[in-house]
Parts: sequence; C-alpha cells; structure tokens
Amino acid sequence: MKAKLLALVALCGLTVTLSAAEVNTLTAAETTAGWHLLFDGKSLAGWQANEQPQVFTVADGAIVVKGPRSHLFYTGPVANHDFKNFELSIDVMTRPKANSGVYFHTERQPDGWPAKGYEVQVNNSHTDPKRTAGLYGIKDNFDAVAKDDVWFALIIRVEGRRISTSVDGKVITDFTEPEGWTPPANFAGRKLAHGTLAIQGHDPASEIRYRNIKVRLLP
Repeated sequence: MKAKLLALVALCGLTVTLSAAEVNTLTAAETTAGWHLLFDGKSLAGWQANEQPQVFTVADGAIVVKGPRSHLFYTGPVANHDFKNFELSIDVMTRPKANSGVYFHTERQPDGWPAKGYEVQVNNSHTDPKRTAGLYGIKDNFDAVAKDDVWFALIIRVEGRRISTSVDGKVITDFTEPEGWTPPANFAGRKLAHGTLAIQGHDPASEIRYRNIKVRLLP
C-alpha cells in the first residue's frame, strides 16, 4: 500500500512538473496552426514600456504588472509588431481590486493612455464597473466573467471589421465596427486599422499577471 501511495505521489509530481513546463511554450499542433509566442517567460525581450518601465517585471513565468500608469508595447519580430487580422491568446490572473487592459491596433507613445486602437478591459473587482473582456468605452461588459487570484484564458480575435473576445471558451463580446464608423469623441482613436499590442499598468493598487501570450495571424 505504501509503495502504491509513493508511486501516486511521484506521478502527481511529474504531472505538475509537466504542466509547469508547458507554460510559455507552443505545442507541435499550435506551431503547425501558425501560433507564435510573444513572451518567453523569462524576460521582457520584444516588449518596451513607456513612462514607468519599473511597473513591468517578470516573476514565476509571468509578466507582473504593478505600479502607476504605464504601458508595455510589443516591439518584437512577429509580424514586425504590426497586426491586422489575428487571434491573440493570453492567460491572465488579477489580484483583488485590480484594473488593466490589453490594447490592439495601437502604437507606442511616450506617455498617457494609448490614443490609438481598442482596449479590451481586464478587471474583475475594481471600482470601475466595466469588467473583463469588454471593449472599453465602445461595447462594455458589466458582468464578472472571471475570478481574482485564478488564471483565466482571454482570447481576442480580429477579422475584418469584427472583434470578438472570450474568457475560458465563452464568448463575452462580439462587435462589428460599422462602415464609416465614428467613435465617441473621448475615444477618437477607437478604430480598426493595424498596429501593435500593449499591456496596461493602471494604478499603484492594481496587480495583474500575464503569461502564455501567443498570437496567430489570420488572412
């Protein structure tokens, strides 16, 4: 009985080790399907922060976001950091009362909130009522779709004029930008075009972690 128990413990340990090794890697099937890793799990290579670079660090295979307003822009080689139609997959974990976001079709700027592109909200319990996976200021989501302190999978898909987001496989937002779209005056840059990706540092009280950041280009 003792031998069987030890064998089971060893097997569980092997399973945990293998699961940990899969973080920030691509399977053979993913590679064949055209996925590319944007984060190596060890450094911020291929990413560049603007006004407060200390907000972004790497720990335990994740990008840790904690500190005053700042944005981390993808500047790496995939698609020459210029995406149009794509599918982005990210594992996210928010701490209680945290606020963040993922921008796309944006461009690096020295400071301030990114003026160009859309923001997908990351917020499960912050005082701002706009919750995870909504298109901030355009098609907001006010329902909590994930929990703090638990990893969840966020997928952002842009194809033509259609933007969709999902959390753990459930579609949260599906928005088609109308022809001749005029965004709200306070979000004048919320237009589909092309550009890079960015991760938001929102405020000193917010802590968020991102890992398994991968993208595949769509026609």
